[in-house]
Amino acid sequence: MKMIWLRLRGVLAGRGSDAGMSTSEYAMGTIAACAFAAVLYKVVTSDVVSSALQTTIGKALDVPF
Repeated sequence: MKMIWLRLRGVLAGRGSDAGMSTSEYAMGTIAACAFAAVLYKVVTSDVVSSALQTTIGKALDVPF
């Protein structure tokens, strides 16, 4: 009976026994990270960004010392 009271008191006080993320939260985080990586890859490999990066790197390498 005392264990039930302590557990109920903890839940009511907002101190549940959740110590970390659950498996579904890890899965959603992983899916979100993969989606962000896919979008970032598409942006970086687009013609506009690729051209801008090549121009910037070319200018940096052509600087006289």
